[in-house]
Parts: sequence; C-alpha cells; structure tokens
Amino acid sequence: MKIIKNIEDVKEPFKNAVITIGNFDGVHIGHQALFHEVIERADAIEGTAVAMTFEPHPIRVITQNGHPPLITLNEQKMELIEKSGIDVLICLPFTMEFAKLSARTFVEDILIKRIGMKVIVVGSDYSFGNKREGNVDLLKQFAEEMDFSVVVADWIQATNGTTGRISSTAIRELVMDGQIENAAKMLGRNYQIRGVVAHGRDRGGKLLGIPTANINLQDELSPKVGVYAVIVEHAGIRYPGVANIGYSPTFDDHIFTVEAHILDFKKDIYGQKIMVNFVQRLRAEIKFTGIDQLVEQIHQDIADASKILAPYFE
Repeated sequence: MKIIKNIEDVKEPFKNAVITIGNFDGVHIGHQALFHEVIERADAIEGTAVAMTFEPHPIRVITQNGHPPLITLNEQKMELIEKSGIDVLICLPFTMEFAKLSARTFVEDILIKRIGMKVIVVGSDYSFGNKREGNVDLLKQFAEEMDFSVVVADWIQATNGTTGRISSTAIRELVMDGQIENAAKMLGRNYQIRGVVAHGRDRGGKLLGIPTANINLQDELSPKVGVYAVIVEHAGIRYPGVANIGYSPTFDDHIFTVEAHILDFKKDIYGQKIMVNFVQRLRAEIKFTGIDQLVEQIHQDIADASKILAPYFE
C-alpha cells in the first residue's frame, strides 16, 4: 500500500480512482466493508482503490477540547487499512485552513483534479466541506455535473445483542465498560493497546514472584479497570498473558497503571514496544487484606486466563 501524507505529493491523478473518505477510528467491520466495496469497484474498472483519512482527528482541530479518546492511534489505523488491501492511503494533515475548504473545492480540486476520482463510496451520513455543508445529496449533484459515481453503502447492524449500527462510538462505550468481547465482534478483532515497557515499582517479580511488564500507555482508550485474559505481542510473536488495569488498591497507590504478566516469558523487554490484545475480562480490581491473598488470586487469574486462551495457541 502506498501512503501519502501531503496532497501536494500526488503529482498526477491515479488511474480510475475509487475512493472512500473517513476518520476510520477503530477500522471496525463497517469500515472494512467500505474498503471491500472500494476494492471490488476498483477491480471492475481496472482502477486504484484509495482511502482518505485525516491526522489529527478533525474534531480535535475544530472543537479544541471535549473530544472522545481514539480507539486506534494513527500507526495502528494505517496498519489495519493496509491489511484490508487498499492500494493507496492518503492521510492528510487536518488544519483549520483545510476545514474551511468549500464542498465544491474539495470535490473538484482535490478529489477530481488531483486524485482522479471516478467513484466515491460513502456512508449515508457522510458530510464534507466548510461547516459540513456537503452531504450525500450534494455529492450526487456534483456527480452529475463532474461525471463520477456515488455509492452509498448500507450501515452494518450490530449482531452481538446490542442495538443499532456498528460505530466507533458504540465500540468506545463497550471498551470503557469492560465489554471487550462485544467490542471485538464489532471490530473484527480483539481490542488492542500498545505501549513501551517501563520500570514500575518493582513489586511483580521481587515481592509477588510474578513479574509484570509495566506499560506506558500510548493509546488513549483504556478498558475498564480490572483483570483481563490477554494475548501479548512482542517482536512478532504472540504470548498468552494476564493484564491488570487499575490503581493497585491493595498497596493504596492510587496511581493508574497497566501491567501485563506474560506466561512462561523470561526475556528482558524494558524499553521495547508490546501490544496487548484484550480477550476477556476476568474480574474487577479488588483490595485484598494481604499479599498472600493477592498472590493466590493472581495465580487463579493465570489459571483462568490459560484456559480461555488455550484455543488461540493450539
């Protein structure tokens, strides 16, 4: 996949470009369906499958505050879009100047003249241009005038017992509520956080006999406080593990931490990046009366996680 981070770097229009545009936070199965539609239509006209997104998220530029936490930061978002099979990802810097482009200028100068758009695939609530003046109806008017096609994709409905359509908002709420299994059904994968392993308070190995990787969290969206069965990725290898998200109430630290115990793992990975995929919430965080009781519960958590994760490693 070719990645373009500045529209000026597009020196000539792509061949028969079929494009979809969005923030794609989470790159959930609804987004994946859009990408699949783009790829199929590009193949049908021997064209180029293009996705356009923005960094930072437009709401952060426009509102300056009060924005929701992101499900996927830009690095992971680009990785996931590449896995979809898209040919070109255009990740434009979103600025106030860009936000002020009129709907017509955006379509005519950027999508048509610069990118070479022949087909655009969008959701029914797609909006664009200064103050969101453009919508699907205006896009269809432009299509007749400028000779391109508009495909309005149906929203994918949730099938996991929740109501409504699959959306980044719904996924965000599920993750924050600890319902990571339902979130995974909407994402099409386990929810993942990334971070660099840092030195913690040196309790895991020395005090408890259970070493943990303390993570400086890079992601903004954190699952609900508690203990989880997780799959940890390091250097391209996956390991079963148990993660604790919370405030270590037994020690009265009152400091938010993310710690992962990786099963049967002996490597020194301080300063290295790991990825933690959340599979199932085991329990809430508990304040124990003493260290022995805490250690006993952690061993039970490890046993429970081992059973849950066994099918992933068969």
